[in-house]
Amino acid sequence: MKKSFLYLIVALFLASCGGGGNGELVGSYPREEWEQLNPYGMNYIHFGSFTMGPSDEDVPYALNNKSKTVTIPAFYIDQTEISNNEYRQFVDYVRDSLMRDYLANADVEGFKQPDRDDGRDWEVFVNKGYVLNWEEPIDMENEDIFENIFNEFYLQGSDKFYDRLEIDTRKLRYKYWWIDFKSAAVKAGKDVEYGEPNSLNQLHSVRGHSDRSQFIIEEQINIYPDTLCWVHDFTYGFNEPLTENYFWHPAFDDYPVVGVTWGQCQAFCAWRTQILNEYKFSNGETFIQRFRLPSEAEWEYASRGGLELSPYPWGGPYIRNNLGCPLANFKPMRGDYVEDNGCYTVPIESYSANDYGLWCMAGNVSEWTNTAYDESVYEFTHDMSPEYEYRAVVDDPPSMKRKVIRGGSWKDIGYFIQTGTRSYEYQDTAKSYIGFRCVMSYLGRGKNVAPEDFNE
Repeated sequence: MKKSFLYLIVALFLASCGGGGNGELVGSYPREEWEQLNPYGMNYIHFGSFTMGPSDEDVPYALNNKSKTVTIPAFYIDQTEISNNEYRQFVDYVRDSLMRDYLANADVEGFKQPDRDDGRDWEVFVNKGYVLNWEEPIDMENEDIFENIFNEFYLQGSDKFYDRLEIDTRKLRYKYWWIDFKSAAVKAGKDVEYGEPNSLNQLHSVRGHSDRSQFIIEEQINIYPDTLCWVHDFTYGFNEPLTENYFWHPAFDDYPVVGVTWGQCQAFCAWRTQILNEYKFSNGETFIQRFRLPSEAEWEYASRGGLELSPYPWGGPYIRNNLGCPLANFKPMRGDYVEDNGCYTVPIESYSANDYGLWCMAGNVSEWTNTAYDESVYEFTHDMSPEYEYRAVVDDPPSMKRKVIRGGSWKDIGYFIQTGTRSYEYQDTAKSYIGFRCVMSYLGRGKNVAPEDFNE
């Protein structure tokens, strides 16, 4: 009797785990319905092909690109450049998480919770065995809390310049992890330890490697913008008011963040992915794709707004409308920065959006892309979703630390704000004329397009 009952339990278990369907191939257990919604502040860009490259004369004769037809899968992209206010959310999160961790270590009541095995690995402070309690407010009126926070995170003594509380921005370091897929994809076919073919490794997608964890890379980076970029970019100019006010003052909330390195932008994307996935997990929803910097090809495809062979996001060939007014924030005349109604940067929703609903894809600030810069990259990249990635390390020569920037800026002439013009900057530098926006891949074929519009 007991054996029969056991057989019944096993049969019910198998039926509930995909063994049902009357013996037919019906797939695994029922899955939730999936619909990918536009992330807040982003627009959907449908997949398509376009002619990538110059749409006008190569004025400086740089010879660093050529016309090439490529195909881009569907993705989402920010409608605007990341603003000061949006980046400050990142800074505030890092500040508060470090403060909470410090208070938890100091055994201040209420700032840590026991470790719990619920899959929320991103909230667990590694090797510390507890989860930060975000429900407990940081009460600066509490003498114990204030004394701990003040001594650890605010400038003291000779470091202090103004007669006010100032956060020590050197403490604002963000730790995150990313997967080195390029290295993992190398099919060495050799056992790492012994240098001999390993039949077991040959059965895995990561061949020739004994430990998958070696491809999980830990990064830790200071995330506060370089507010002094306004001074060191223009030595013989008076830009001190921007150095003192541009990033934190409410007057510049809706202006594009500048003074951020390529690495800081990568950290921002990792954090943005983290906070959205935390929210979705808490509501029992499926996680989303990661936010990231756009590839050079994605950026250009989005910038063109569906207008083939047009030199500017609004079309062209002119840079002014029929009233003679400039259509972007750039340098219209020699020594004249203001004819376009902006002296430095302007708010992120200035001028008109292109046909994809994207603002300031020309001018205002140049934008970091994920793509490593090489003059000949158009020659060897694939024509399906072309990309050239290289994560430079400290000891690499400067030429290997170049990243493509696109779009031109408030200080550039008209040539640099063209959709097909490419330039570069070094990944560890921060400039007063470079910002960024994020993208996210679309999971699936595409959406909102009738079947008859496809070439089946």
